[in-house]
Amino acid sequence: MKLPSDPIILELLPEFLEDWNQQLEANFMAFVRAHDEHEVYRIGHTLKGSCFQFGLDDIAQMGITLMTHARAHDWANAEAMYEPIAKAFREATAEVKAQLNL
Repeated sequence: MKLPSDPIILELLPEFLEDWNQQLEANFMAFVRAHDEHEVYRIGHTLKGSCFQFGLDDIAQMGITLMTHARAHDWANAEAMYEPIAKAFREATAEVKAQLNL
């Protein structure tokens, strides 16, 4: 993971990560298990757009894959993405805290 060089983006990063950790835990599996194409696609699309801005390119790529699964109604593979995405956010959170001495 590369930390953003923009000081404003860097300042927002810890809160961004915490928010995503909470959103994933609260909503991801419910939307996938409900086969809610719109919400699962929205999560993937938002991951793609926002994570690239914060230097979380791997998570952004997972968002693109999640969008594909949502459009294809491939719920098994969408559900299987929860843990890799959640793990990537946990790891990014730990790395940011260490690098920013939080």
